[in-house]
Amino acid sequence: MNAERDVRDGGAVPAAPVPGTGNGAESGVAGEAGEAEGGAPEGRGLGSRAPGFIRASRPLHLSWQVGVFVIGLAVVVAGIIMLPLPGPGWLVIFGGMAIWATEFVWAQLVLRWTRRKVTEAAQRALDPKVRRRNIILTVVGLVIVAVLVGIYVWKFGITMPWKIHE
Repeated sequence: MNAERDVRDGGAVPAAPVPGTGNGAESGVAGEAGEAEGGAPEGRGLGSRAPGFIRASRPLHLSWQVGVFVIGLAVVVAGIIMLPLPGPGWLVIFGGMAIWATEFVWAQLVLRWTRRKVTEAAQRALDPKVRRRNIILTVVGLVIVAVLVGIYVWKFGITMPWKIHE
């Protein structure tokens, strides 16, 4: 229960933060200061990272959030455009998510989930069994490609499949 007073004792008890409710800016809660699932302490809690004077005024804070959303949206759209084109599309998309995460709890949760999944994938990739399997699959794939190239060269010789001369 998130109450200022405990009616059973009659004494004042500080309010305990309830995870996942609000962004901490409106409720005055600093956020989660505990440890993440991996055991590493989180740097900051959830909620707005806007300066205090902006959070103090509701219209100013709302316009700040709109600005952050529009800038983050522009960066995410640029990243989506870069996916089929040359450029660091996924990196730019995560940059836009990081911009959104400065203001929106949902983006902070998405980034925390993504960071956790990337860390888990990196740990799995370092597992000797997984590394051995990946090396074996790579060697088998290279052997298959080499056999196919050898069959092509044996059957057609070293000529291009298209006729540039004509």
